[in-house]
Amino acid sequence: MIIKNQILTGDCRSLLRDFPPESISGCITDPPYNYEFIGHKWNAAEVERRLERIKDSKTIVKNIPYGSGLAGGVRNSRWYERVRENILDYENWCFEWATEVFRVCKPGAVVAAFNSTRTMAHIQVALERAGFYARDCIAYRRSSGIPRGLNLQAKLRKKGLANADAEEWEGWHSCFRNEWEAIVLVQKPLLNNYVETVMQYGIGLFHTAKEQGSFQSNIIENIPRERNGHYNVHCTVKPLALMEKLVDLLVPASEEHIVLDPFAGSGTTLLAARNLGRSYVGIEIVPQYVRIVKKRLSATVTKKAKK
Repeated sequence: MIIKNQILTGDCRSLLRDFPPESISGCITDPPYNYEFIGHKWNAAEVERRLERIKDSKTIVKNIPYGSGLAGGVRNSRWYERVRENILDYENWCFEWATEVFRVCKPGAVVAAFNSTRTMAHIQVALERAGFYARDCIAYRRSSGIPRGLNLQAKLRKKGLANADAEEWEGWHSCFRNEWEAIVLVQKPLLNNYVETVMQYGIGLFHTAKEQGSFQSNIIENIPRERNGHYNVHCTVKPLALMEKLVDLLVPASEEHIVLDPFAGSGTTLLAARNLGRSYVGIEIVPQYVRIVKKRLSATVTKKAKK
């Protein structure tokens, strides 16, 4: 039996094996993205080391721990081989934890997994291999986005090449301005149909009603940014309002329903679940982050659950 409303320290691939089957009503999580690093390198010391390296650099976005080894370099055949090897390693790592998440989820439970627009397919493939089936992809539109690729005209000018100012290369860039993140939605197979699943397990549908009778789309936007507490050193904290929105969309309001986050980070998913009257269980491999989670949970007041 799961002890509700707790945060566990360790690797979710191991700890989830002790969870009883069909005990989780929904999973909302933000695992490490493939361009960051795979699970065994995801720790506070490594994050701090990589952030320190770019603190005084010209890098525009300084809160993301760059340095996977796959961003730069000559695009020769070995470079593409390494990228492909990394993709397969990442998918297999995701498959390992997704298999345990599948086992502990109730029929009809939905998994919402954040990932980048470049790597969302990899995590969806892993989740489907584990037994889930794809339902949708929610676009979380952030308040801003900054291009981080190559400006060809500026690069040519820097190299002093004759055509650096050629009009034909004005506005040509190696990437788009990235202003949204993907939330991959998959679901554990139903018990025959939606009605039987709801009657048996109390889950399986989306809470799509919005104010003034409108219908929720698969784009979430206009979520305000928040100030993190000075003690919250996690580098990729999602807004609490966003996680509350996902909890409300995917898991009915009842303390009988447990929301799982196997990559709890600083605990925003757990805080959102508690605020809205759901139970929660989180797993986090970094002890420093677990201490942050406990501090955040003890410092807040539960909101009235949404109906």
